[in-house]
Formats: sequence, C-alpha cells, structure tokens
Amino acid sequence: MSDVAEQTAQRRAKVAALRAGGANPYPARFHRTHTAADAIAAFEADPDATIPVIVAGRLVAKRVMGKATFAHLQDWSGRIQLFARRDALGPAYDAFLDFDLGDIVGVEGTLMRTRTGEITVDLAKAALLAKSLHPLPDKWHGLTDVEKRYRQRYLDLITNEDTRRIVRLRSRVVAAIRRFLDSRGFVEVETPVLQLVPGGAAARSFKTYYDALDAEVHLRISLELYLKRLLVGGMDKVYELGRVFRNEGVSHKHNPEFTLLETYEAYADYLDVLTMVEELLATVVQEVHGSLQIDLGEHTIDFTPPWRRETLRDAIYRRSGIDFVDYPDAESLRAVLRERGLHVDPSLGRGKLIDELLTTFVEPTLIQPTFLLDYPIELSPLAKKKEDDPTLVERFEGFVGGVEIANAFSELNDPDDQRARFEAQLAERAAGDEETEGLDEDFLLALEHGMPPAGGLGIGIDRLVALLAGAHSLREVILFPQLRSVR
Repeated sequence: MSDVAEQTAQRRAKVAALRAGGANPYPARFHRTHTAADAIAAFEADPDATIPVIVAGRLVAKRVMGKATFAHLQDWSGRIQLFARRDALGPAYDAFLDFDLGDIVGVEGTLMRTRTGEITVDLAKAALLAKSLHPLPDKWHGLTDVEKRYRQRYLDLITNEDTRRIVRLRSRVVAAIRRFLDSRGFVEVETPVLQLVPGGAAARSFKTYYDALDAEVHLRISLELYLKRLLVGGMDKVYELGRVFRNEGVSHKHNPEFTLLETYEAYADYLDVLTMVEELLATVVQEVHGSLQIDLGEHTIDFTPPWRRETLRDAIYRRSGIDFVDYPDAESLRAVLRERGLHVDPSLGRGKLIDELLTTFVEPTLIQPTFLLDYPIELSPLAKKKEDDPTLVERFEGFVGGVEIANAFSELNDPDDQRARFEAQLAERAAGDEETEGLDEDFLLALEHGMPPAGGLGIGIDRLVALLAGAHSLREVILFPQLRSVR
C-alpha cells in the first residue's frame, strides 16, 4: 500500500470511529465571528483588549510540543496561528491532536501575541467540521505538477497563494469594469447562449441538439448580434460579460470557453470607443494595481492615455516589408507569404492571410499599449466601411504585451451591405474556410427596422486578467481550463 493510500485508510478509520462514538464528522453548521484576517486586524487595532473570536478554516500546519500544540488555520482571507493547551482544552486536547492536516475545523478562543510576535488564537474549544480523507500535497509549498494544478484546482487553491491572488485580482478587474460602464450609463444585459445561427465572429462553433425544438443549435461564439438587436430596440448603451465558446485549439492565449466583454453605444464611432478603452483600462489598472504602470517580464507597461496609434497597413509594412494593398487577391498575397517562408493554408482568403501577417510580424512587437486602426474589409464583415477608402473598415484592435486584448468597430448598420458581406462569407466557407460568418436572417430583419450608428467593443477578460496578473498562460486565470481527458 502506498503512503498516500495508507494515510487515506487511516483517515477513513477515524471517520468510522467518530461515527461509532456518536459524533458527526460533517456537522451541518458552524457560526464564526471573524475571518482570519478580521481577527488579526481586530487585535492590531486594540492589542490590550481581551478579544474573543470564533474562526474556522482548513488546518494546514501543526506542531505538537507535548502538552501544547501550535497550528495554523487557513481560510480565504489568510492564515492565523492557533495555540492549543491540554490544561485549557481538557479531554478535547486529544481530539485536537487527532485532527489531520487538511481537516476543516472551527475553534473558539481569545487573541494573544506569542513571544515571537505572531497573533494567535488561544483555544478554549475546537471542533471538527469536515474530515479530509486525503492528505494535502507533499512539501507545503504548493503543487509543482502543472497538469494536476489545473485538473484539481481545489488543491491548487489550498496550496498556492499565487493562484488565490489571481482569483482575487480577476474578481476586482470584473467589478472595476462594471463600475466604469455603469457610471457611464451602460445597461448590463444577458443574451442567449444557445443560438440557431452563431454569429459575430469568424470561428467554428460547438453544436448540440435541442430536443424540444427538434433542431440543431450552437453555443454562441460572440455576443454581438443579439446586443445589436437591443440597439434596434432603442437601448443606447448596453454591455454583457458572458461566456462564449469557440471550437478551436488550445494554446497559452486561447481556450475554447472564455469570458468576453462586449459593449455597444449608439451615436458613437470606433474613435469614440478607442478613447473609452484607454480610459476604461487606465481606470481598471489604477484600481487593481494602484498605479498606471505594471511590470511584465523585463518590460514596464504604461497604461497612461493616450496610447500609441498606427494603421494596420503601416504596421505590417514596417515590420515585414509587405504592403498588402499591392496584393489585391488571395492568390498573389499567398505567393508572397510563401516566398517569406510562411506556411499558409491554401483555403484561407485574403483577409485571413493579412491576419497571418499581423500575427507573425506585428503582434509580438506591440509591448506597450498600442492601437492598430483601419482593417481590410475581408477581415471585418460587421464593420462600417471607411468613407475615403471602401476597401477598409473603421476598426481597431488594442494590443498590450504582444497580445490582442480589445477589438472594436464602427458598426455596420446598412442591411443591404450587411447581407452582401454575409453572402461573401458564405462563398468563402464554400471554398473551404470553416471559420466564417453565417447568414442570420433574423438579425438582418432587425437591421431593416433601423439601427442607429454605433460603436462596438469586445475585450477578452481572460487575456486582460492574465496580463495584469503577470500570468504566461490563460490556464492560470481560468479556474477550470479545458484539458484533454485522462484515459
């Protein structure tokens, strides 16, 4: 029997003994008065007072010294030391000694400071609240097996302070975004996850079957088309923070299921949205970090507005020597990419090939906050054409740390133009490109009723949190990332 299996067997035996003696190793309730952090703060505020506390959490360390034992209890707020004495607890002292690391316990006592200066609960009572049947990972320094950290995130949260830090940071980022948008008059809404026609992005969808409708439906790949319907309905400023699903591969910056923020503002254009993005991210960074500068590896990123601006055409030409305007069709552009040694899928259209140039030559160089503006129409079937150049659309993407974190358009509201763009996308799909827009007749009908000119925005929350947390992979900031099954 392995050491872990033996420990598990011993813990199960303890559970059986407790039940045989009439004790419940999993009681229904326990009322605490303080978290660990609250208890420490209360003592620091008045160290001369006698402060009774009732705290609860996981037992993460224990040091037995005969008739006295020191231990550490951990809850979500942090850790606090416990001091158990036989003369204070009486027969309950032996029960305390029988607690295992990983057990959830509740204790009652008064606060004191030890000779080493650590704020401690001097125990008067202790109770088992939930017996842990498995030992905590070896070496109380956190999990080192990355795969196990992701598959058993609960163990990662117990043992890894940095994981707990990222979870807290993510919550603060989302709350700051909501406060910013709410203060500007945006209304938060929810739109369907299951859709008959997935739209708003160039991506493959996940499919499922809806028994009641006797129809195949798709998990949404974007929030866009339903939020635009709300603009048609008269809402001026709307946003949604929602999960979207794209049937694609997994990488350090892609997960098939992720959280997306989308906003739509009537009577605004992409330059208005650009200014809002600068202000939004500066506000979030300031609230979360207390500064507009963050360290990212060897770089110090400065979010102070205004950000650098560059057209997509200039950005690609300066870094690759290729001016995509000189190659008006996919065949000629594909040929020059191959001359540069790039392997490109022969099914990709001109827009996707331009995106390959962006990804390969430009994106890794955009460390400081930068906006790239004015994209080819082939890449943006939902964006409004530039009036002075109908081959381009009013679109920008925002990049920080070599990663795209924001995407925005002046939204296309001409229903006839939109239909023609959808049909062009269907032609590309017929030619072999699966990652194209579908044709959503209901959305087109909504546009035919009149949608005001508007600016729309998408921000990937997972990428933003990874950037602000200094994480190198989205798996660090998604609590339960998609992983291959273990067979």
